[in-house]
Amino acid sequence: MGCGTSSVKDRKSERVLKAALVIQNWYRGYSARLKARQRYALSIFQSIEYADEQGQLQLSNFFSFMLENYTHVYEKDPEFVTRLFGTTGQDDKDRQDYLGLIDIPDSYSGPRLQFPLTFTDIDLLIEAFKQQQILHAYYVLEVLFESKKVLKQMPNFTHVKTSPSKQITVCGDLHGKLDDLLLIFYKNGLPSGSNPYVFNGDFVDRGKNSIEILMILFVSFLVYPNDLHLNRGNHEDFMMNMRYGFTKEVLLKYKLHGKKILELLEDVYTWLPIGTIIDNEVLVIHGGISESTDLNLLHRIERNKMKSVLMPPIPIDGDHSTDLKKNKVGTTTMPQGIRTNGSFSEQLTKHEWEQVVDILWSDPRGKRGCYPNTNRGGGCYFGPDITSKILNRYQLKMLIRSHECKPEGYEICHDGKVVTVFSASNYYEEGSNRGAYIRLGSGTAPRFFQYQVTRATCSRPLYQRVNIIESSAIRILKERMISRKTDLIRAFQLQDRNKSGKLSMGQWAFSMENILGLNLPWRSLSSHLVTTDKDGNIDYMSSFQDIHIKKPVKEVQSTLIETLYRYRTDLQIIFNIIDSDHSGLISMEEFHTMWKLFNSHYSVHIDDSQVDELAERMDLNKDGSIDFNEFLNAFHVVHKFDRLHESDTQLA
Repeated sequence: MGCGTSSVKDRKSERVLKAALVIQNWYRGYSARLKARQRYALSIFQSIEYADEQGQLQLSNFFSFMLENYTHVYEKDPEFVTRLFGTTGQDDKDRQDYLGLIDIPDSYSGPRLQFPLTFTDIDLLIEAFKQQQILHAYYVLEVLFESKKVLKQMPNFTHVKTSPSKQITVCGDLHGKLDDLLLIFYKNGLPSGSNPYVFNGDFVDRGKNSIEILMILFVSFLVYPNDLHLNRGNHEDFMMNMRYGFTKEVLLKYKLHGKKILELLEDVYTWLPIGTIIDNEVLVIHGGISESTDLNLLHRIERNKMKSVLMPPIPIDGDHSTDLKKNKVGTTTMPQGIRTNGSFSEQLTKHEWEQVVDILWSDPRGKRGCYPNTNRGGGCYFGPDITSKILNRYQLKMLIRSHECKPEGYEICHDGKVVTVFSASNYYEEGSNRGAYIRLGSGTAPRFFQYQVTRATCSRPLYQRVNIIESSAIRILKERMISRKTDLIRAFQLQDRNKSGKLSMGQWAFSMENILGLNLPWRSLSSHLVTTDKDGNIDYMSSFQDIHIKKPVKEVQSTLIETLYRYRTDLQIIFNIIDSDHSGLISMEEFHTMWKLFNSHYSVHIDDSQVDELAERMDLNKDGSIDFNEFLNAFHVVHKFDRLHESDTQLA
C-alpha cells in the first residue's frame, strides 16, 4: 500500500514537472517574441533617427551651395553669412550689451542665484526645477558668460586622476530629460569635490527640459570646475538645435530674451572640451574614432573655430593666402563675390574639421576596418581592429563613448575595449530603453548602474509596454511611407507587371527598401503595414489605407504635398535662419528665390510654378509675405485611428 501511494505521488510529480516545463517553454517563447517585437520597434526608431541626421548633413551642404549660387545674399543679409561661416563675434560684445537692459522684477518668484556660485545654488536650482519654475533670463545669461570665461581656460581634453577611494561617474546622452539627471543625482549623489562626474555630450534637444539641464550642469561646473567635466556632443551645435527642438524650447520659455540666450550659447558650445582622459588609460569622447584619428592634433586644434560640425570649411581654390582679397574696410571677399567678416582665418582646416567630426559622429561595429557611416551620413564605422590600433598608439586601455541609444542603457563591444553609455531612459517612447551611468576608479573594474524613470511604466506588464513602443514606431514609419507615396507606388507598379495590384513579399520588401533606404526587416514588419492574401501576396495599395497628408488647398497636386511634407523640417530651418528678426515672415520674393535654390540642390522634380501658386494662395492677406511656419505646419499627416490610438494609450 505504501509502495502504491509512492508510485502515485511519483506520477503526479512527473506530471507537475512536465506541466512546469511546458509553461516555462511557452513563456520563454512568448518573452522571446515580445523582445523581438521590441527590437524591431527600436530598429525603426533608430533607422529614422539616423535618416534624419543624414538629412541634417545634407542641409549643411545646401547652405554652402546657396552661398555659391545666391550672390546677393550678403547684400540682403550680411548677418546670415557671418552666422553660418564667420566667427560669432561675442568677444566684441560686452556683457553689458546682453544684461544691461534686463531687469529682474520684484514679482519674479523663481530661484535667485548669488555670484560667485556655491553648492547652495546647485541645490536651489534643482529644487526650483522640480517645481517647474523657470530661471530668469538674466541669470541664464550670467551663468553662460561665467561658464564661457572658465571654459576658455580649459584644454581640448581634460585629464582626470582617480583612485579606488575617489571614483568618477561617466554619464551619456541626456537629451533634455531632466528626470533622468535628477534620478542619477538621487542614486549617485550630487557633484562635489569627492564625487566627480563626466557628462559626455548631448545635454540638449529632443526632451523638453534642455535649458534646465544646461543650467544645472553649468552651475555645477562653476562651483566644481575641477570635478565636473563637460564634453561636447554632436547636439551642442546651433544647427542641430534648430531641427531637434532646443531652439524652439528656448524661444518659447524666454520670449523676450531667447534670441540673446541662443546667440551666446552658440559661442559657449565652441569652448566645450571635446574629450576627457581618465588616469591616462580611458578615453571619453562622444562618438568614436576613425583609422586616422590623431589625438596629438586634436589636443592642439583651436576648438572654438568649430562653430557647427554641420558647416564644413568653405573650400578656397589655390593658396589660402593669395585667393583671399581684402577690401578697404577689412572684410574678406569670397571667390563668388560674397563677403563675410574675417571668416576664413577663423576656420579649421578641412583635415582638422574631419578629425572633430569623426570623434563626435562615429559608431563602433563588429566588422573590421573603417568605412563611411552611411546611416548617419557623418563620421565613420570603426571595427575592433581600429579600436586596438588607436588605443595601442596612445597607450590607452579603453574607449567610453555615448551617441547611441542602447536598450539596456549601456553596451560593451570590441573585446571589452569600447563601452557605450546612454543616460536618457525612455528615449524613443516610454519603456523603450533603460538609462545607465558608469563608475570607475584607478585599479578597479568599471561598474554599471541602470535605471528607468517610471511613472506608469512600472505598473504595466511587458506586453503593454511593447504594444505602446511598437504602435508608436509603426506610426512614424507610416508617416515616412506616406511622404514617399508617389515614389513607392511607382516602384510597386514597376514590379507589378500583370497590373494585379499585388506583389510577392520579396518584391514588396525590395521596393520598400529601395525607396525608403531604412535597412529594416520589412518581411517581419509587413503584418503591421499591409494586407496579405491567403497565398501570401501583398495588396500594395493597402500600405496607405489608414493615413494621408492633409492638403491646405484641395487643388494642389499630391506630389507637391508629399515633397513639402518630406522636406518641411529642412525648409523650416532654412527660413528660420533667413528670418534674422524672428518675425516669422518672409517676402514672396525671398520665398521664390530660396525654393528655386532648394529645388536645384535637392533635385526635387517639382515645377516652380506649382510652389509659387501654392505660396500665393497661402498669402491670405495678400500683403506680399507669408508666415512660413504656418505655411509648413499646414502639411501634416492624418492617421485614421488617431482617437483610438489615444484611448488605447490612456487605458493601457
